[in-house]
Amino acid sequence: MYERILVATDGSALSTPAIRAAVGLAKTLNAKLTAIYVVAPFAEGAMTSISMLKGYRRELQKDARRALAEFDAEARAQGVDAKSSYVAGRAPWQAILLAARERKCDLIVMASHGRGGLSGLLLGSETAKVLTHSKIPVLVCR
Repeated sequence: MYERILVATDGSALSTPAIRAAVGLAKTLNAKLTAIYVVAPFAEGAMTSISMLKGYRRELQKDARRALAEFDAEARAQGVDAKSSYVAGRAPWQAILLAARERKCDLIVMASHGRGGLSGLLLGSETAKVLTHSKIPVLVCR
């Protein structure tokens, strides 16, 4: 069945069911498991100083570690050997698909924030973009 699973998290409570599903599935299937957290790129402008950029990066790294800590704890609790990482500089949906391709994953697990109507249309949905562009199955947890 599935041998390499990628789970995407944004650190929100809505990602928790996706993390639990991915870890449980990996345990059941004895699959390799990786979590990814995508850091939004920094929009540098004329008023950006080096210290602001360093502080921004430091905060993003803290956010990433915090978001991935839940995944790491869940994997440990269920006895699943797993890896986690964060990436920066791309749109989240692109980074998720690239990570899945690079790791030769055969399943992506992620949450849907459930934004519908005008809000979903204007904000766009990273999950919808992954679903649209993925060549491998995507398990969406709500």
